[in-house]
Amino acid sequence: MSEMRLYVTVTEQESEDILDLLSFCFGEEDFAIGTTEVDEKTDRWEASVYMMFSDEDEVRARFAETIAEAYPDLVIEREVLPDIDWIAKSLEGLKPVRAGRFLVHGSHDRDKVRSGDVPIEIDAGQAFGTGHHGTTAGCLEMIERVMRAHPPRNALDLGTGSGVLAIAVAKLKKIPVLATDIDPVAVKVAAENVRLNRISGGIALETAPGFHSSAFRRHGPFDLIIANILARPLIKIAPQLATHLSPGGDVILSGILASQRWKVIAAYNGAGLSHVRTLWRNGWVTIHLRHGR
Repeated sequence: MSEMRLYVTVTEQESEDILDLLSFCFGEEDFAIGTTEVDEKTDRWEASVYMMFSDEDEVRARFAETIAEAYPDLVIEREVLPDIDWIAKSLEGLKPVRAGRFLVHGSHDRDKVRSGDVPIEIDAGQAFGTGHHGTTAGCLEMIERVMRAHPPRNALDLGTGSGVLAIAVAKLKKIPVLATDIDPVAVKVAAENVRLNRISGGIALETAPGFHSSAFRRHGPFDLIIANILARPLIKIAPQLATHLSPGGDVILSGILASQRWKVIAAYNGAGLSHVRTLWRNGWVTIHLRHGR
């Protein structure tokens, strides 16, 4: 649980720029980052990094270094947070999210499901992925498009988080799905969500810190691989990911800022995959690539 935050007060445009900078600096670590509107009339926003007290000195130094060149005059402020489960608190009031035919909703919004919807029930929890973030929503929309055009025989959800994407695949087509995450807590949460969505069999959940895990060899190669992680690790694993993809298979990647799009595409082009299309959502992109036959 985060106990404090460091933040700067800026305009909306500056907050977006700083969020990009902080994503590059802290995006692969356990520090939550975000922006909050404070006063609409005066265009006052806050860009924050959340942490435990013990990490303050390190994070402050890195925060200052990250924004120094572009924003040398900004003052980094400090706030101690009350003892609240901020993840659950922030998700309590979230409304259902539509992405293509999918409707991602909490248990309190089951009555919002309409005829023709593919409902996925995800309540507030400890793992990323409720459909409200542009990366998750983009993946859901892309999954529907790709599976309609090229129905896969099996799939991999790499970095499954809440399990929402693996559940989406299983709801569209009854195929084997391997869902992995480096965090055992996420795997536990994903398993609970699989049960909550009444999916009996088909989804194998495993804690796997990297492609050296035997899980990928046992369940692969895969016709469809989905990885909603972050740009830098996606670039790093491109050659390994490609080796676990079937000939003619499809890849859906997200967790990528719009400014990082071409670097990711270039890495996967180098691994033998071709760009098919890109979806853009709230400054983030979801990329569809295909393995050459």
